[in-house]
This record gives sequence, C-alpha cells and structure tokens, in this order.
Amino acid sequence: MKGDNCFTFIDLFAGIGGMRLAFESCDGECVFSSEWNKFSQITYRENFGEMPIGDIREINEKDIPDHDILVAGFPCQPFSIAGVVKKNSLGRASGFLDRTQGTLFFDIVRILNEKRPKGFLLENVKNLKSHDGKKTWKVILESLEELDYEVFWEVKDGQDYVPQHRERIFIVGFDRRRYGRNINFSFNFLVKTQKRKLKEILDGEVPLKYTLSDRLWQYLQDYAAKHRARGNGFGYGLANIEGITRTLSARYHKDGSEILIPQVDSNPRRLTPRECARLQGFPENFKIPVSDTQAYRQFGNSVVVPLVTAIAKQILDTIENMEEGDGQQDSVVL
Repeated sequence: MKGDNCFTFIDLFAGIGGMRLAFESCDGECVFSSEWNKFSQITYRENFGEMPIGDIREINEKDIPDHDILVAGFPCQPFSIAGVVKKNSLGRASGFLDRTQGTLFFDIVRILNEKRPKGFLLENVKNLKSHDGKKTWKVILESLEELDYEVFWEVKDGQDYVPQHRERIFIVGFDRRRYGRNINFSFNFLVKTQKRKLKEILDGEVPLKYTLSDRLWQYLQDYAAKHRARGNGFGYGLANIEGITRTLSARYHKDGSEILIPQVDSNPRRLTPRECARLQGFPENFKIPVSDTQAYRQFGNSVVVPLVTAIAKQILDTIENMEEGDGQQDSVVL
C-alpha cells in the first residue's frame, strides 16, 4: 500500500484535518469527511477544498463510501448501562450497537459494522481509560471485540516529534475476518533521537498584541502564588525555549497561561496561532482563515501530525505485509 497503490480512508470527527494530513502524506485518498463545528469546517474547506459533512449522526452508514481505513478523533461520552441492564433482565442480547447507542462512539461502531474497512485508527485523550469509572473504556474495547477486529492501543507522547508534552491514546484495529488473529502490529516504531526544541518553532518578531498586559500578567502571578501557598500546583507555565512546552489545550485562547513565552525586558507572551500550528506539526502552508480565538481552539483540539503519520505508516505496513504474506514488518523512521 505504498507509492502508486493508493488506499482510501474516511475522516470522522475531523476537526481541521490533522489526521487527514497524516494519511494523505502516506498516499491515501480521503473519500468522506465529517465535522460538525462550523469554524472547523471553514478551516477544513480552505485547506482541503471540500466542506465536511456536518452531523455524522444524521448520515446513514450505507451511504458512506467503501474505504480501507477508518480514521476518527472521537469525543468521549459516558455510556449508559441502564438500557443494557433492562434488556438483559428481559433475556435479550444487547450487543455493541445497543451498548453504545446515544454516544458518538456509536457512529463509529455502526460504520465499522456496515463497511468493514481493513483497519482503523481512533484517537482520544489519555484519560479515556479512566473516563466514567472506566465504563467507557470497557464498552469501547468490548464493542470493537464483538465487531471482530483485533485491537491494539497505546498512549503516545508527541514530544518525540514536536517540542510539546502531549499524551494521547491511540487505538488501532484490523479486520479479523480478513486477516485472522495472528496480526503483528506494534507501536514501537523508531523515532528521531534528536528531539526538537521550542525555540525552533518560534517567530523572531511577533505583534505586540500577543504580549500579556500588565493586568493579566499580575493576575496570573498572584493566582499562582495563592495556589502555591495552599500546596497546589496550579499556575501559569513559563516555557523553556531550549526544551518543550506543556500540552496545548483548547482553552489556550482564554489567557495562554499554560504556555507563555518569556521575553527580555517585557511581560511574557502567548504563542501565535502559526506557532501553535507548528507546535502540532502542521506544515507552513496550512491556512488559518479564522480568528485567533477559533484558531487556538482548533489547534488545541488537534493532533500531533507527524506522530499520527508514523502510526499511519505502521498501520499501512502491517496491512501490506499481511496481504503480501511475508509476515515481516519494517519499523518507521521519520
């Protein structure tokens, strides 16, 4: 599945297309995309030339094109077990479609069930495993198992690819009905030994509007001091430009406190939206057509593109090797 042998994929809960960039860089063709946020749709359209479908819940799974890989950075929600308990008490099988009904994960399940792609990649926050008293994680794994997919998962940190500490959980699956259970997949691909430094992604000159006002800077210092006195760890993060940053979040637009850039003879400043794009590994030609507030939200919700690219290559190598029957996999070096 390399070179001219193009594969197809769909991009669900697409955001601004970070996962799409990764799979397109591996010669993939996106045949369907879905994203409900209107501002993310604008950014997606500007960069990929198409408007993603809005609410995936309104799309019949039979109408989605056939595809090789399903890609989704889905939101996590609590799974209600009340309906399952009721059905069990009546002697009825609940099954994965019933257990996930009413959640956005249900849309992934019903599409996998109908289209049966060769594989999938799902991405979520690290705490997905403990979400809702671990019920969410249990239902997800059981549902994918019942779908007859061989599942692999691991928490990976983006700092191997960008100067940012960013842990996310990645779930990979392969169709057992096509490949059986003896699937040789591993997240232990090779990465660069020389990690990037924050200073590599910073602009030399930045507009004054990104520098914190005296009032905001004083507030953040007072807030941090108050919590230190209580023995708490809350407070702003003054980044070391020779190292890496904290995790960029969607709330960065509020005050930028988790990642502040020190400045000589001046208050610290926020990252610019372009610097946030670089911090997530987006290419320089990626267009940012929305306001700073929306851009901060979008990049804070996105993925580390080169990390997803490494995982995508590993998925594709695994499928290629299974289809060729040689059983040997090459590690990925980016």
